[in-house]
Amino acid sequence: MIKFGPSGNSESFYAAGYSHTEESAAFVRAQGLDCFEYSFGRGVRMTEDKAISIGDAFRENGVEISVHAPYFVNFANPDDEMAAKSYGYVLDSGKMAALMGGKRVVFHPAAQGKEERGTAVSRTEDRLKVLRDYIYLNDLEHLMFCPETMGKTAQIGTVEEIARFCAVDPVFTPCVDFGHVNARGQGSLKTKEDYLALLSDLIEALGMERMKHFHVHFSKIQYGAKGEIRHLTFADEVFGPEFGPLAEALAELGLEPYIVCESAGTQTEDALEMKRIYERVCGGGAGRTFS
Repeated sequence: MIKFGPSGNSESFYAAGYSHTEESAAFVRAQGLDCFEYSFGRGVRMTEDKAISIGDAFRENGVEISVHAPYFVNFANPDDEMAAKSYGYVLDSGKMAALMGGKRVVFHPAAQGKEERGTAVSRTEDRLKVLRDYIYLNDLEHLMFCPETMGKTAQIGTVEEIARFCAVDPVFTPCVDFGHVNARGQGSLKTKEDYLALLSDLIEALGMERMKHFHVHFSKIQYGAKGEIRHLTFADEVFGPEFGPLAEALAELGLEPYIVCESAGTQTEDALEMKRIYERVCGGGAGRTFS
């Protein structure tokens, strides 16, 4: 089933007097949402007991949880020692996700740095093959590891590059951040046909089985000549993308992703708005399976 939820806690969560991640589960469920993404953006600094406690709360409330690995993962770094740290960031995130009862680990693939792009992309692909081996060695292959499309031109993570990385092994599933794609493409996502073309290319590259429940990040993002500048809220009327055309494309293709809203402070409310849009598109049938 398609799922909707926020990335982290919204301003309304704290305004309601809550502060602990365990409380996020009931808060998200009370809004009528189905999932939640926990970010280890600045490092994996959680105890195993805390991860288990969070997992228990989300399981009791019937909300699925995913995690985002630290933001400083960079598999294109020419320094092998720094690359080793990136393996650790992703694997440690996976171990915490497993303790939480989660199934998905999102990570940023790489930055181009001063190298030629082809060199950086090839090194990233080679390092992901090593990461794949570590995933199996650590018995984490039951998780979905999701390299994310990136929003700045200096980052590795175009749609085509993410498809290439995911082709390395079935443990990798795309995280398509449509706000990033739109920012990198200077407002390239406007119509249902734009979304259909992007998604059809990924289905052709990776197969329907892999794409059926792929991972999604969605928010409106301000962009400039070099791509992403900052995340916005759905109230913004200048920058996109809009969710309605994506909802239509998902329904038409029969895709049921895990959709995480990354709006700036209103991620819970905007996730609920996406769910309502999807329900309207589907005639009240959010979560239905399309053939």
